[in-house]
Amino acid sequence: MDLELKGRTFVITGGSGGLGLATARRLAAEGASVAICGRDEARLERATSVLEGLPGEAIGVRADVREVVDLERLVDRTLDRFGRLDGVVNNAGRAAAGAFEGLGDEEILADHELKVMAMVRLVRAALPHLKERGGAVLNSLAVSAKAPIAGSLPTSASRAAGLAWTKAMAQELAPAGVRVNAILIGYVDSDQWVRAAQDAGQSYEEFTAALAERLRIPMGRLGRSEEFADVAAFLLSPRASYVTGATVNVDGGFSPVP
Repeated sequence: MDLELKGRTFVITGGSGGLGLATARRLAAEGASVAICGRDEARLERATSVLEGLPGEAIGVRADVREVVDLERLVDRTLDRFGRLDGVVNNAGRAAAGAFEGLGDEEILADHELKVMAMVRLVRAALPHLKERGGAVLNSLAVSAKAPIAGSLPTSASRAAGLAWTKAMAQELAPAGVRVNAILIGYVDSDQWVRAAQDAGQSYEEFTAALAERLRIPMGRLGRSEEFADVAAFLLSPRASYVTGATVNVDGGFSPVP
């Protein structure tokens, strides 16, 4: 299926690794141009080099998504280089989960700033340009937004807030032709599991297979970043032109809530 992404341009936060970089690769492979951002200059350069040679162009922009001026500069750099903006992917985040009694205000507010306010501010900066093209917003959330469990705060709360923003913005922006959707991930391959396997003295395959069994993931394994990227590319594409306000679980059946 041709996703009709050739010539389109997307901004991806948290694009220097993991789900963000996988999404950038998928979009660039379809002929789209991508602007990825991250705080680590060296890591950003390595990520940009990974995208070289694909049909679409790519640039890396050093940015801290918690800073309004950085987000505005990210949008400006994208427009200066590619002349258009067709979509944004809010993917920046980090693991932040623990018991409620151990959480302080500072940690809770920091997580909200990174995962919610950064999303709001990027959409605000990009919206005039998205309206010009009938663009798309995609928010990377987690299944805990719908089904939080003990020990999942503050992430589950910030992801639930992101879900509410997704639904409300989808309704408000639809008349302007801007679609807003979200992907809710479960357990996905990442560096944290590589480190955990090493600490446990196990191979990555053994460790993650045992983890999937312990978590009772119906598909019996962790997800791959490429699987997230495939769904992301579709939701950002004109092929999903009548899809807005949708929340898609990419979790191998893990979440009890559809």
